[in-house]
Amino acid sequence: MSSFRSDLWCMAFVRRHNDMGNMCVVARRGDPIAGQIFIEVDHLDGTRSLFTPAPTVSRGDNAGQMFQRRFERVEPAKVRERIDQEISFDPDLWVLSIDLRGDDLGIDLVREPKG
Repeated sequence: MSSFRSDLWCMAFVRRHNDMGNMCVVARRGDPIAGQIFIEVDHLDGTRSLFTPAPTVSRGDNAGQMFQRRFERVEPAKVRERIDQEISFDPDLWVLSIDLRGDDLGIDLVREPKG
């Protein structure tokens, strides 16, 4: 079986974080079946991070959403510019926005190559 529908995954993510006391909203609705999901994190210190879908990786039959860290604690305009650029290319994408002081979103991240 493939990963969850985008709308169901997003609703579960938002609910889980709101239940944990993190303000989380759907900032933009995309295609309910297969829209890509971007997660914008406001660290409440003037910086933001952006998580985007990871390149396709083989994880077997239990594959879920995999993300990569696109930007880490940068100025908000940089994150907004990247999201706007992606929307112009793919208008079906979802954007989730969360206020989070820490760094643990509870999502699966691809390992970043060591430089």
